[in-house]
Amino acid sequence: MKQSRLVAALAVVGLAAAACGSKPVSSNSTSSAGASASGGSGASSFTACMVTDTGGIDDHSFNSAAWAGMQKAQSDGKATVSYVQSATENQYTTNIASLVGKGCKLVVTVGGLMADATTASAKTHTGQNYTIVDSSSVSPNVKGLEFNTAQGAFLGGYLAAGYSKSGKVATFGGLNIAPVTVYMDGFWEGVQYYNSKHGTHVQVLGWNETTQQGSFAQSFTDQNAGKQLAAGFMSQGADIVFPVAGGTGLGALAEAQQSNGGLNAIWVDTDGFTAAPQYASVLITSVLKGISDAVTKAVEDASSGNFSETAYVGTLANGGTGLAPYHDFDGKIPASLTSELDTVKQGIISGTITIKSKNQPKS
Repeated sequence: MKQSRLVAALAVVGLAAAACGSKPVSSNSTSSAGASASGGSGASSFTACMVTDTGGIDDHSFNSAAWAGMQKAQSDGKATVSYVQSATENQYTTNIASLVGKGCKLVVTVGGLMADATTASAKTHTGQNYTIVDSSSVSPNVKGLEFNTAQGAFLGGYLAAGYSKSGKVATFGGLNIAPVTVYMDGFWEGVQYYNSKHGTHVQVLGWNETTQQGSFAQSFTDQNAGKQLAAGFMSQGADIVFPVAGGTGLGALAEAQQSNGGLNAIWVDTDGFTAAPQYASVLITSVLKGISDAVTKAVEDASSGNFSETAYVGTLANGGTGLAPYHDFDGKIPASLTSELDTVKQGIISGTITIKSKNQPKS
């Protein structure tokens, strides 16, 4: 994907504080981000080391999901894992170099903004293996983990259109880059598909796939910007918002929470109901990205001597994307709508429903 190297820490749900600090921090202890496995002693001599993006290890989404995958590989006895945090983008190169220098057998980089630094290191250290989240593979020693989140977001858009009472839904991004707009494209297409099936005219505020123009916070950590954007959409009549802006999106959830039912939300990347439980009451669902499982498999394959630079692309078919449970909204969504969503999902998997987004990763 042409723009894969521009991937931001797109669905980083971390607070701005997580990106602050003057120096990288390395650890192999239990993360406070709620990772799925403890960082206790691993029996394996295979070392896998991770570099976070600027959201930090405790972002409750992007980086913490990757770290959970690393820890699962350790709890499975396949690797001994550690990480180093990046406070700024300028630390990517030095952090990667530090892990190569200490002899990590697999270096995992989180976020396509690290693509250039990862590729440069791989070209210099041809005997070193790398895995990068949200960027393409580079032969012979960089394995890319990519996700076609347009598919999951299509379902989110269809759900939003069917659940909206006002006939207006909204989305916004952190930056106008492909890994963000691929979500927005899918959401927009899902709404249009619902309209075509039901003869409705639900509007999408904040994005138009045809023109590739919309609303962007220009940040993945500015919660005030997210709050303001959500308030603006609500003033225009939107009753559902789909933020694709990492920590900035938490501001949109805060605005929804303060709306007393006037605005609800759909989250991205992880299940927001558990990742951001303080906003669980306004979260209809989340569009998932299977980072943890993909990282675990990449680490365990490498540990078993089966490293390959062949790219992984997460889809609805292989569980790499999809919708989270409805949780508190489970009894509120009509059974007819959930049935339609099952049919739409199968249509996407079978190819009878074609998603047109040009921002999708190549499969």
